[in-house]
Amino acid sequence: MSLTLSFLFTGITQVHAAPANISTSGVELPIVHSGEIPKFHRVVALANGSAEIIAALGYVNILVGRDIASTMPILARIPIDESGMQVSTEKVLSQKPDLILVDSNTSPASAQAAFRQAQIPMVNIASSFSLSGIKGKEIAVAKALGTPKAGSLLSSQIGTLRGAATGIKVAFLYLRGTASIYLIGGKGSGADSLLNAIGVRDVGAENLKLPFNALSSEELIKLQPDVLLLMSKGLTSVGGISGLVALPGIAQTPAGQHKRVVTVDDSLLLSFGPRTVPMAQVLRPLIIAAARL
Repeated sequence: MSLTLSFLFTGITQVHAAPANISTSGVELPIVHSGEIPKFHRVVALANGSAEIIAALGYVNILVGRDIASTMPILARIPIDESGMQVSTEKVLSQKPDLILVDSNTSPASAQAAFRQAQIPMVNIASSFSLSGIKGKEIAVAKALGTPKAGSLLSSQIGTLRGAATGIKVAFLYLRGTASIYLIGGKGSGADSLLNAIGVRDVGAENLKLPFNALSSEELIKLQPDVLLLMSKGLTSVGGISGLVALPGIAQTPAGQHKRVVTVDDSLLLSFGPRTVPMAQVLRPLIIAAARL
């Protein structure tokens, strides 16, 4: 956490803490080694985050194409086969894959039809939107590759994520100031499963039934969070800490009064993949430290 000093006209030195931030460079991709040989050798991973899972299973060398959400440096050499959330059929076919992983968001439908016509095996991978969904997704990808032991090794890390209850009240805010989007995460936002696992209270999930709810001063003041959790670009979109505390109700909460804010890279926080557990292990101490400010 970086510190900046500001000198008040009274001559008193006041210390303001910049928000603690978890970037992609601060979270390593866990990679397992099962010794298994995958059944496929030219895989196009179009299912959201599936290329990252394949890399974590230890088989990055079999990837010939990837989804746009898998952004790890280890995948930099693998071509992205999507543009504007649409799959490039010609590009995928030119990669001569022997397996394609898709999910419910893989579009257009004509692309999947073309892959079937080309008789390329396709496996549909269920998306994960919570901590509990990660294990099933990792096992499904490993099963598709014919490497079940690798799937078991990778998915076992979920069981290591346990945090003793702290009583710290956290509110997850989803902000896109440039688009006038200001939301509080509630039950089912995804952040709730993460916060519960690391031993802090998601006061939005405890009090709000919808996954995402309009941000209002009344609701925030009622919740009285100790710490605010945001995506990094979300904080930037409202003008940083000064812009955040100027939003209705923020300054009337302990988090706003003491500028207790923790941010996580947008591609990490709700990714629910192999990097989620190591990210959460970093997030817990940062939230605890922020609550003490």
